[in-house]
Amino acid sequence: MLQQIPNKEYLQYVKKTTPKSKEGKTLFFSFMVGGAICCLGQFFRYMLEYWAGLSGDKLAGSVSIILIFLGSLLTGLGIYDRIGKLAGGGSIVPITGFANSVVSPAMEFKSEGYIYGVASKMFVIAGPIVVYGTIASVAVGILYYIVGLIF
Repeated sequence: MLQQIPNKEYLQYVKKTTPKSKEGKTLFFSFMVGGAICCLGQFFRYMLEYWAGLSGDKLAGSVSIILIFLGSLLTGLGIYDRIGKLAGGGSIVPITGFANSVVSPAMEFKSEGYIYGVASKMFVIAGPIVVYGTIASVAVGILYYIVGLIF
């Protein structure tokens, strides 16, 4: 038979063994790193607009390509993982976080070969993001269409 532990004793045990939360520190670094990534993207946007004279879709595409490249490069060098440990959710700013989620499994499974390792495992993490992102965008599009018909 299992011994029954009184509720007070159990709560004291849990309180004693549970590590202290660092929410404030985590939220601060998450906000700062996420904001820094967004500011970096805005910097590239202004520079490409000013120096290269880009605008519209070409400007947006160029900034996206630069951020994807930087996210992939930093992942390959092992720096993005360290940033992620410090910043938590702040490092998953959509485009650089997505690049990281594609490159990480590709690097991890490289030893299994380029076809069965890299190619087949590359979207292990990013695949659900693509699927549910597509489903959500279709749902929002349908909702937007219905609201447009009503009003």
